[in-house]
Amino acid sequence: MSYRPDHFERFATMSAIQAPRISRVIGWMIAIAIPVLTVALLTIPWVQTAPGKGQVVALDPEDRVQDITALVTGRVEKWYVKDGQRVRRGDPIARIVDNDPDLLVRLAAERAQVQAQIVASEQAMAVARLDVTRSAQLLADGLAARRDYETAQIKVAEHGAKLAEARAKLSRVDVALNRQAAQLVRAPREGRIFSLNTAAGATLLNPGDRLAVLAPEDPRRVVELFIDGRDAALVRPGQMVRLNFEGWPAIQFSGWPSISQGMFDGQVRSIDPSAQQSGLFRVLVEPMPGHGGWPRAAFIRLGSKVQGWIQMETVTIGYELWRLLNDFPLEFPVSDTAAKQSGPKKPAKSIYTEDEK
Repeated sequence: MSYRPDHFERFATMSAIQAPRISRVIGWMIAIAIPVLTVALLTIPWVQTAPGKGQVVALDPEDRVQDITALVTGRVEKWYVKDGQRVRRGDPIARIVDNDPDLLVRLAAERAQVQAQIVASEQAMAVARLDVTRSAQLLADGLAARRDYETAQIKVAEHGAKLAEARAKLSRVDVALNRQAAQLVRAPREGRIFSLNTAAGATLLNPGDRLAVLAPEDPRRVVELFIDGRDAALVRPGQMVRLNFEGWPAIQFSGWPSISQGMFDGQVRSIDPSAQQSGLFRVLVEPMPGHGGWPRAAFIRLGSKVQGWIQMETVTIGYELWRLLNDFPLEFPVSDTAAKQSGPKKPAKSIYTEDEK
């Protein structure tokens, strides 16, 4: 039977059925989007990053927040500072007094007594040495017995022992006086005082008890980020880091750093050779030279929280999605920028030790 065009027209219902307009539009959109998306996934670059969280710290240990502690036993007699007050190096913080208010007077009297004993012992030593000299002369002339000469030598030794004992006692007294001289606690450096231990005035203090906390001003700030151990092996000093400080509005696109807003640049200064107790590795980040500074210390203080992204290799979006779906680590660095700067290319160093081979 041959086909004729009027055969299909006999089925009125079938000829009336047509695909809706929106279905045809969606179909065309899908047909166009699939190849466009495929091309985008294979061509558009994506910067891999090693994320981490941390805080702002001072690079110099002397610039970090430090406790001011008591050096002697006693109680606080007087405070010389108030909470939030700025101090200079050597300014008095507090005076600590012993439970015995006459302790210094008694130590001074004891020291004077010991000094008198030393003078008496020295005089007795000088006389005993003269006796030894006379006894030796008389023994040589046959006018004295050897026993008298030996007795004189024994007295010299006894006076020497007493003199040494007195000098040792004087040293102990001087140590006690020097320790009590530390009753006046002074600021170790310039900074601002906070968190005064006001209860110290009514309680007994022991050496090492905290009196106050000193926060140095104008420290050299760095950021410590804590990153996963899987990414730590790929981090190198000098790598660029994008930072988002707490309280600073920012819009971050980790894969496209050029369109991020409110971010600040830094570079990796160092990475710890061992992990913290949490299993994360600490990375120190300093400001990137020539990329603008960080906010002033009045806005970003020590201890402020920071979120950072250490920039790694550039890959395609498709590869990055595939890596994330398979939970693979970041791409191993293959950039030859450092090799071009250092001269002729050298053979790549194996990541395995001889024993592991």
